[in-house]
Amino acid sequence: MPYIFLDESGQFSKHNGEKFFVVGSFTVGNWRRTERQFYSWQRLKFPKKLCSQPEIKFSGIKITEKLRLRTLKFIADLDVRINYSFLSKQNIPDDYKQKDKLQSGLLYTNIIGETLEMYLPVTDLEFRVFCDERHLKGIKRSEFKRLLVARLLPQLPKNSIIQIEMVSSDQNANIQIADWIAGALAWSLEGKPLGKDCCAILKNNILKEGKELFQNYWENKFLKQKSQSSD
Repeated sequence: MPYIFLDESGQFSKHNGEKFFVVGSFTVGNWRRTERQFYSWQRLKFPKKLCSQPEIKFSGIKITEKLRLRTLKFIADLDVRINYSFLSKQNIPDDYKQKDKLQSGLLYTNIIGETLEMYLPVTDLEFRVFCDERHLKGIKRSEFKRLLVARLLPQLPKNSIIQIEMVSSDQNANIQIADWIAGALAWSLEGKPLGKDCCAILKNNILKEGKELFQNYWENKFLKQKSQSSD
């Protein structure tokens, strides 16, 4: 499992009525092959106005439903192996809020850590992770890497090499593939049109059931407070 690619779908804040924040990831035996084939598919199958763009996003408004599903099927046939995590925005814990402001950098770091742990344990001595560039509010990129390495390294074989990098999606086809995976899974969770079809296409590529983070957080917190007050 030498390379893992990740991207996310959604925002932590209220946005277009979306209820979920989703991180989609995949690993593949030959990342160079998936990169070449995705670029080739883009050139051959997308309209002229899109085939020369540096990045094609799953949510692109100029993509037809038929082409969106065909592209997703093409990605599934690349033998990508998928893990994903998600959270309901209404379940974000108070731990990630400071003076009513969301510490989105730390929250994002934790979500990425939770997603990467789905690939463990492994026997490989290399664990290389590439995720899309994004602004990490409240922490520096170096801290993002340090926190993830500190979290993952104890769970890897002795003398493992671990690499965490943020790369621009418009320069990396595998990050674009991760965007398509995250977007498709988000549509399924949100119950959007084509959501069921998207999920069905990716079903056999998913390694584990999606990990929901902070599930029923506020309900459990209320029950705990109620129990403590009655003691």
